[in-house]
Amino acid sequence: MTDYGEEQRNELEALESIYPDSFTVLSENPPSFTITVTSEAGENDESVQTTLKFIYPGNYPDEAPLYELLSQESLEDRDVTDILKLLQEQAEENLGMVMIFTLVSAVQEKLNEIVDQIKTRREEEKKQQEKEAEEAEKQTFHGTPVTIETFLSWKAKFDAELLEIKRKKMKEEEQSGKNKLTGKQLFERDHNLDTSDIQFLEDAGNSVEVDESLFQEMDDLELEDEEDDPDYNPVHLDSD
Repeated sequence: MTDYGEEQRNELEALESIYPDSFTVLSENPPSFTITVTSEAGENDESVQTTLKFIYPGNYPDEAPLYELLSQESLEDRDVTDILKLLQEQAEENLGMVMIFTLVSAVQEKLNEIVDQIKTRREEEKKQQEKEAEEAEKQTFHGTPVTIETFLSWKAKFDAELLEIKRKKMKEEEQSGKNKLTGKQLFERDHNLDTSDIQFLEDAGNSVEVDESLFQEMDDLELEDEEDDPDYNPVHLDSD
């Protein structure tokens, strides 16, 4: 008859010696404990970690242990799902044998794979970012390729904008023409214009200066006497 308790105690002692810094006993009845598993460091010292909790059922190892992930560091949801699936597969394959070391070792390998996947994902993300930056740069220098559809769309928009500018200009010119007054309209609007010259003279008073040099003395003017005119005929005057 199998002594399950003896097998469980022996495995616990072995696990404590194998994982001295990460093995923690939670309870003795039922036996439960945790083991923290950390991946190997990647090229950039990245790593992932998880803490596994195990509980022995009464007839372990003929029955699979209960397990769960208490915590995980730098793991995505799909990684957690993959680890749980892996534990289930390993537990089914190792029924009848103490298996905790086997389960932890499988999880350790899985975490190392995840680190490699993280590296691959980061490289792919970097390539994608570089590709997007390159495409954006090409777009900046070369612009959008012109097709018949894009040209017609641009031309329709351009013509509409040009027509709107012309309409505004015509409206402004029309408005400017309406606001410009004729001389008659100015005269009718301001009745002071008809007396502005007189008012100017009155305001000037005696201060208006006349340049007398512009006028000649009457004696200096050479006026011909009618009798000295050879064509002068007084008869014609009498007949008038």
